[in-house]
Parts: sequence; structure tokens; C-alpha cells
Amino acid sequence: MNDPYETTEAHLERLLGRALNSFDLPDATVGRLDSALAHASSLHSSHHSAVLDRVTYRHAYLLSDGSSLVLWELVHSTGRSGAEQHELYTEESEARLAASRLPSGFPGFATADGDSGSGATGLSFGDLGADLDADFELLAALMTAPPAALPRMYVPDNSADHARRVLRRAENSDRPGEETAGLLSVAFAHHITQVFGRQYRVDGKDAGFTLYEHAFLLLDGTETSLWEVEHTATPDGRHMCEVYGSEHTAREAMELRARVR
Repeated sequence: MNDPYETTEAHLERLLGRALNSFDLPDATVGRLDSALAHASSLHSSHHSAVLDRVTYRHAYLLSDGSSLVLWELVHSTGRSGAEQHELYTEESEARLAASRLPSGFPGFATADGDSGSGATGLSFGDLGADLDADFELLAALMTAPPAALPRMYVPDNSADHARRVLRRAENSDRPGEETAGLLSVAFAHHITQVFGRQYRVDGKDAGFTLYEHAFLLLDGTETSLWEVEHTATPDGRHMCEVYGSEHTAREAMELRARVR
């Protein structure tokens, strides 16, 4: 990872240029990197299996004001082409969360027999009944209240910018609007919890559903949350992100996605 002949400027240009989500980095972070004088990269974690290659790197920079800055790079080969894809994060916790969201990294998302759902299969009336039972099981699970959550451990970590990025990646037209964005602009700490995560067969295809609560602590001591739904219940199996202002609305959206493909 460390090329003795590569300048820090060239290293950053290469790093930012290959990251799929470089546009999502905070503007303040990118601005600080303009003054980077030196850098060091190291392997942080690695996972290799028949279905997933995933590596995380830690890139540390010495800035001109004497301070330091760290970027976390997630490299994986879970795309359709099998080519390496790169993502950048400012916090290790965000990189770990992104890694958990990879198609092969979702907890409980593998089928019991390892079947990917590809290939032609016959259909009998017994199969049809089983499919209906599975659909009812899916809808019931999507709308079931989660078990009592553990106490939140708020982290004061550029939380207003985190809220901005969550809202920006939402693709649903009914996502929270300017009023919510303004309220979260004074968030100074946040906590992320995975509330639900499971994969099912929907209309003969594998579809993953994950629900996250992004809880924010505001300057006046009040709390508010964004509910993020991530799923692959799209016509082409593409990963999609939606954000809602309440857990109930988020679960209703998952139910709708489970019914309509």
C-alpha cells in the first residue's frame, strides 16, 4: 500500500478517484486533505471466502497544521462483474457498517441450502402453497416489533453531517424534507442500530431487507431518529436506500416493497 515514490498528492488523487462514494465525504474533510504533507497506509482487516473478498485499509495523513486525519477504505468484489470496488469512510464504525451491508455480509441473509435462486425449476401446487406461506412469513416478520433495544451509546462525531449524508442517499420521494434536515443540523451525537435484517424469496427472487435506526441527540437535549430501509427488492436486484421519519412508516414501506416488485 505504501509506494515510496508516490507523493501524498498523487496518493490522494488515486484514492479519491477510485472510490465509488467519494462525493459523500464531508466537504470539510476533503478541504483538510488539501494540506496533507505525508501519508501512511496499512491493512486493517481482511476476509476472503468463495462468495466474498473484503479488505479494509487505514490511510493516515499528517496535515500542515500538525494534526492528523484518517480515512478508512473498504475494498470488495461483490459487484456483478466481480471487479474490485472501493469505498471511503471517515470513521472505522462507518466502514464496518458498510461491510456488514455487503450482499454476502448481511447477517442471516444466506439461504439454508446455499441456493442462490438461479436456474430453472418446476412448480407444483405444493410449491405454490409453500411460496404463499413464505410470503406471509415475510410480511409478518417485516411488521413485527423488534425486541427491546439496548441503551443507546451516543457518539459525538460530526453527527449533523452524518444526518445530511443519510438524507442525501435516500431515493424515496417521501423522505423527510427540509424541516427535518434543519432540525438535524444541530445534532451533535448519534447512534446507529440495526433493527431488522433478513433475506427472503419474493416473486421467485432473493430479496434482502435491512432496517437501521439513526438516533440523534440535539443541542437542546432532545432525541430524534431517521429510519433507513435498505433492500434489493427492485426489478433488477439493485441495492436501494430509503429513509423515513418513523419506524412504522419504514416497516410499511418494507411491506409494500415485499408485495410489489
